[in-house]
Amino acid sequence: MRKPKVVVLGAGYGGLITVTRLQKQIGANEAEITLVNKNDYHYETTWLHEASAGTLHHDRARYQIKNIIDSRVNFVKDTVVSIDKEAKKVVLKNGEIEYDYLVISLGAHPETFGIKGLKEYAFGITSIDSARQLREHIEYQFATYNTEEEKKDERLTIVVGGAGFTGIEFLGELGNRVPELCKEYDVDFNKVRIICVEAAPTALPGFDPELVDYAVNHLQKKGVEFKIGTAIKECIEDGIIVAKGDDTETIKAGTVVWAAGVRGNSVVEEAGFENMRGRVKVDEYLRVPGHDEVFIIGDCSLIINEEINRPYPPTAQIAMQQGETCAKNVAVAVRGSGEMEKFSFDNKGSVASLGENDAVGVVFGKKIVGTKASFMKKVIDNRALYMVGGPSLVLKKGKFKFL
Repeated sequence: MRKPKVVVLGAGYGGLITVTRLQKQIGANEAEITLVNKNDYHYETTWLHEASAGTLHHDRARYQIKNIIDSRVNFVKDTVVSIDKEAKKVVLKNGEIEYDYLVISLGAHPETFGIKGLKEYAFGITSIDSARQLREHIEYQFATYNTEEEKKDERLTIVVGGAGFTGIEFLGELGNRVPELCKEYDVDFNKVRIICVEAAPTALPGFDPELVDYAVNHLQKKGVEFKIGTAIKECIEDGIIVAKGDDTETIKAGTVVWAAGVRGNSVVEEAGFENMRGRVKVDEYLRVPGHDEVFIIGDCSLIINEEINRPYPPTAQIAMQQGETCAKNVAVAVRGSGEMEKFSFDNKGSVASLGENDAVGVVFGKKIVGTKASFMKKVIDNRALYMVGGPSLVLKKGKFKFL
């Protein structure tokens, strides 16, 4: 008798949790499990801002998938090209895979909102490779500054587009890293400009105003300039053009980083599932309406927070909780018996780091700042490692420098 084929696309937070739970819940003779990922490693997306600034080595932010999954899980290192939902197959760069049950956990793509020049001239914080490239680029600008006869101060200007979570956390790391770079390359700190541009009327939109004030004040003390309520109109080769109301300004910069929003994966859009910016509104069991064999979790799924009638933001926390529920529901589907579990997001809070030993956040309903919040951020990071790979992964990759 042919075993059902379960295919999981993507080894991000949601995909890895799904696979590690499925390998425990489904017997080897019950189903074939295949995990597809373009890299042979998983990277901690929530650590990329550190790798991008150069405050954490990029290898610390990743670990090998083979060390996490069971030997009976078939791992395929390949890139997903398309999904044929009618033929129930996934087209890869180097072949095809048929499925009976599909879990899509492909992660996000940057959302540029159609701003001209962003794709060509701005750096992103989206992968290990992009983090490495950004770190090396910033170091190159500092290293080059003093070697030129005519010194260009704009080389030392770093513009960060977006004051959401990623932007604020990256700015916090830059606040630690830039003084080190100035010392290393004999650059006057006063020549450096770090500018954050945010179109919304506040930094950290949706965050508690008291915590936003703390974060902004903390970063301003580190030398960050904020342009709030200001939109990036265009990214050009040597900087950006911004607008506030009717006023426009050109800011010359050697480095422009785009950290202002994501959309679901384009593969999901192209597969023909009904979606909003690459995100599919799944049912209570995390399935695609009209396709009970397809589950979508993580950045590509859309779940409405009924309290405020807005989608939950795509975070590692929600992806991991979805992975737990998804694994249970796939196991029920494979067996054809038992009851599926409805997904309900249990928001334990969130913490935004502001560089070493400082952070702001809400944990279990309580507002925290400073070293206490920084400690909680490291606990959260370690907990994520523990959930995927247990104590051994925490010992290998965990963050233990608490104070």
